[in-house]
Amino acid sequence: MNRKPLLYLCLAMLTQCSKCKHDPAPADPAAALPPATQTGANTFGCLVNGQAWTPSGNDGTSNYSLYYDPSYRNGTLNIGAYRYANSNSNSKQLITIYSDSLRSVGNYFLVKDGRQEAFFKDRATGCEFLGGTYYRRGTLIITRLDLQSGIIAGTFSFTLYKPGCDSIRVTQGRFDKKL
Repeated sequence: MNRKPLLYLCLAMLTQCSKCKHDPAPADPAAALPPATQTGANTFGCLVNGQAWTPSGNDGTSNYSLYYDPSYRNGTLNIGAYRYANSNSNSKQLITIYSDSLRSVGNYFLVKDGRQEAFFKDRATGCEFLGGTYYRRGTLIITRLDLQSGIIAGTFSFTLYKPGCDSIRVTQGRFDKKL
């Protein structure tokens, strides 16, 4: 008796069954972020601890703002964004980036008690990285500072840590705002 047809039939069934289970590739969280542009697109986004973070929700104020004053403190920039992680008002998260002495495109270091700083607040956890003593390191890169066109754009990343709170790692940050 020839067992080859039975063997081929079993192999064919096994290969067909292996195709039945399709595991999609994990989604790239960065794909949910707005593109890094320099056109005044009014966009802001970053990854916070590996998860996409964009402004959302409304508390009566704009959930994304950028202010630049070239005459105050040799050029002052303040970027603020907030979002609600869910429908609960206690789920509000805020990101703020501040700089003075900012007059041109270039790299600026976000450090503790420096001229460039980064802040994060999460109402749900009660963790606030606003002033006080905590670890802060990062970079703000201004890629376009065009006052004639009224456009400021750039990228950022930073890490914040203090005892009693989870570390906050902000990566792949980007902003593009028309003043």
